[in-house]
Amino acid sequence: MAINRPYGGPSELPGVVPLFPLDGALLLPRCQLPLNVFEPRYLAMVDAALKNERLIGMIQPVPALVTTASPALQKVGCVGRITEFAESGDGRYLVTLTGVARFRLVAEVEAGTPFRQAELDFGDFAGDFTPDLGAEQVDRAALLRTLAAYLDANKLEADWSSIKEAPNEALVNALAMMSPFGAREKQALLEAPSLAERADMLVAVTEMSMARTGGGDGEGSLQ
Repeated sequence: MAINRPYGGPSELPGVVPLFPLDGALLLPRCQLPLNVFEPRYLAMVDAALKNERLIGMIQPVPALVTTASPALQKVGCVGRITEFAESGDGRYLVTLTGVARFRLVAEVEAGTPFRQAELDFGDFAGDFTPDLGAEQVDRAALLRTLAAYLDANKLEADWSSIKEAPNEALVNALAMMSPFGAREKQALLEAPSLAERADMLVAVTEMSMARTGGGDGEGSLQ
């Protein structure tokens, strides 16, 4: 989804952004992530974001520490801009974020808000601001073969006409976000240095999953 406020590089993003820690959630540049927001602190976060740049930093908690009220966070997340917003009528917000760029978490800041905020650094991910960067290096044939094998093994259907028409960046990132893998795999896919490496990782993890389960349903795991 295109956004009304395009960002040309790291210098155009604020240094401090609200954080939404969410286990298993993956947001990538120019992809959409729907959110059903109901906790009071995150309702307040959305209210605050709507008054400013409409930016929220999606980040995963460290898996071993998700039981605490303020768990330790991964070092890499992705900022998204609110591009769709609706009230449910029963106290929830229905929000869609469109990914802008990945970031490294520098330090959390004490802002006196019920939600967490942090200083972010986008310098390592300047390429995220360029659509389709490295898309020509993706092994599209391998990705589609693996996707077909996974769908066949799990007796799932897909809209192949749309898949075949999708550009490489949109295809790779959408498949990564929709993949049924766990938090560790999602974090690894997020942190992949390039689009081609993300595609290769997606192929590898999917093949590991099928091998481990005899070709049927099951989560992969990076060892």
